[in-house]
Amino acid sequence: MARCYPQDPEFTDKGGAEKAVFEALRDALPEDALLFHSVQLRDGSAEHEIDLLVLWPEVGIAAIEVKGGLVSSSEGCWYQSDAKGKHRLKQSPMAQVQSSAHALKEVLYPLMGTRVTSRMAHIVVLPYTPWPADYTSVGFPRELIIDRGQMPQIAQHVRSAIENQGGGLAGLTLDFAERMVKHLTSSTGPLGGDQAEVDYAQALGNEQVQETLTARQQILLSATRSLPRVRFIGGAGSGKTWMALAKARELSKQGLRVGLFCYNKGLGHYLKSEVGTWRQNKPVHTGEFHEYARSLGVPDGSGQEYFDVAMPAMLREIGPGLDAGLKLDAVIVDEAQDFAPDWWEALLSCTVDPTGGRVYAFMDSRQDVYRRWDGEAVGESFGPAAALVPIHVDDNLRNTRSIAQTFKGFIDQASKLRGGDGIPVRFVASSTEDSIDTASDCVDALLDEGWANNQIALLTTNKRHPVHQGHFEDGTVDSEYWPEFHRREGEFYGHVLGFKGLERSVVILCVNGFKDMGRAAEMLYVGFSRARSLLVVVGDPDLLDEACGHELPQALSKAQLWDPHATQQLEPAP
Repeated sequence: MARCYPQDPEFTDKGGAEKAVFEALRDALPEDALLFHSVQLRDGSAEHEIDLLVLWPEVGIAAIEVKGGLVSSSEGCWYQSDAKGKHRLKQSPMAQVQSSAHALKEVLYPLMGTRVTSRMAHIVVLPYTPWPADYTSVGFPRELIIDRGQMPQIAQHVRSAIENQGGGLAGLTLDFAERMVKHLTSSTGPLGGDQAEVDYAQALGNEQVQETLTARQQILLSATRSLPRVRFIGGAGSGKTWMALAKARELSKQGLRVGLFCYNKGLGHYLKSEVGTWRQNKPVHTGEFHEYARSLGVPDGSGQEYFDVAMPAMLREIGPGLDAGLKLDAVIVDEAQDFAPDWWEALLSCTVDPTGGRVYAFMDSRQDVYRRWDGEAVGESFGPAAALVPIHVDDNLRNTRSIAQTFKGFIDQASKLRGGDGIPVRFVASSTEDSIDTASDCVDALLDEGWANNQIALLTTNKRHPVHQGHFEDGTVDSEYWPEFHRREGEFYGHVLGFKGLERSVVILCVNGFKDMGRAAEMLYVGFSRARSLLVVVGDPDLLDEACGHELPQALSKAQLWDPHATQQLEPAP
């Protein structure tokens, strides 16, 4: 029997059909399913109601519209017959429930700080109507209608509708379903709670502000639309990835063959997942540079020498001979500082106009963690090709001010910190040897505070966390590891270098050493800047002081000491 909200709903005299469906679902759904009656929504000035809402862990969500009486459809119009006779419905029941379900997602997003990406089906239940089994409609699949004859197996039909017709990325996690409850039940619970609750509420508010601020970058893109070759230069959190996607969409809509490139596998998966939501006008290639080279016939290989030298050399030979219909009209590169000069030359050889065609590079020269430019000014020279006009992106949109202060020494002094004040950064002192175990304990402590597991990322600076290492050893990096991250299915364990261009609400930066102390400051800059609302730094204070150098003076001077094992009171760092 499902958990019900409210437990004993009151049905009006006109609610007999809803009562019948509610009770059928209550008795048929499993114990971990949640069933809501009459979910009231207000999206701006528009009011909506979902008759019944099912949250089914590991399966998905069903928004249900119930229509009693005898329901029929004729020539695009819907009718309902009851004791008062036959009357026309104002709109299709499917259109009604679709509108309400869309409003639910929009209303929940700012409240939860995370978009609802689980599978969701829009279902119409007609408990008193025998609906034709062979009914067909382009906008109303028969599988999304449950009629009188299907009521005894209603749970089975709801599940089938979610799994086969539900839009979304994956099943619903139990944790995410539980988080939705407090927003759907109008229950405040005890108010004036502890500091962790206050921090969490503040974080959600700040993230909504950050989403709104991204619209500023659209103005910058519009102002530069007549420039064919541009370097957009901005610090971490300035919205460069958002801009790269927006530019790719704009040019694709113009009918151009667009390539949207990056270097990191994680960022490549993210770009693909975003482009995958576009209905049409997509780039001809989205993802890693090396994937593109392979797609054009460059043979596969291994080793750093192959990827850095041999592969781009072979692509440079192939590019000029490509058929005109295969050449790119525009190249867009996110995290462009990761691309070595030889890569640029190889990529541009595959374009219609290598020396003067459309090129848009989104970059942060201070994140040159791979050091591929051999002392050259990062991104200022692209061989014989025409120079790119530098445009500076000054706003930091991702991070709260308390987080941005940790890497202020790395960003341009003209940068404006647009986020809210935010929660103080937390510092957990630990030996380098114990730092991974301590950081793992931080995950548990944050979950106890009320943060959701899919809001948390744990990033290391040297060796991988065991969970991360396990995905490499069993070969599931592409099939499970990155797809699960983008579906936000749970906490994420990664390396700071693989997380460039990505973000999460909470980042635990585990400073467990550095392979190259010469790059340590840049790695810390990347790690500090991945968190939107809360940054937790775990490590040896002496190692951090050595790694920060002159670039990150007093990076953690305002951090609060935190003990994840205690029923803690946060204290200012000395």
